[in-house]
Amino acid sequence: MIPMDDFDPLAPQREAALFYGLFMRGHSADALRSDIDIAPHLINKWLTHRGYSASRENFQKVYQYRKQVLAIFDELVDLERNRSRAAAH
Repeated sequence: MIPMDDFDPLAPQREAALFYGLFMRGHSADALRSDIDIAPHLINKWLTHRGYSASRENFQKVYQYRKQVLAIFDELVDLERNRSRAAAH
């Protein structure tokens, strides 16, 4: 996680672009999605475990960040698929 003093508002876009580059090199979109996302059972564990109570806010920030990266990645993949379909016609 990036310290707030060093917060880069473009970080999610850059990270999504990195995963998109892997997609363009032939990696499975579904495999990349699972690499980007945080499994629901894991976030539930983080948020409900007594030992993690002091870190819940940080976990929620990480979760939101990962979801933002995933949404950007999905948009890039959709754009590429639409572009490929248009070129095929």
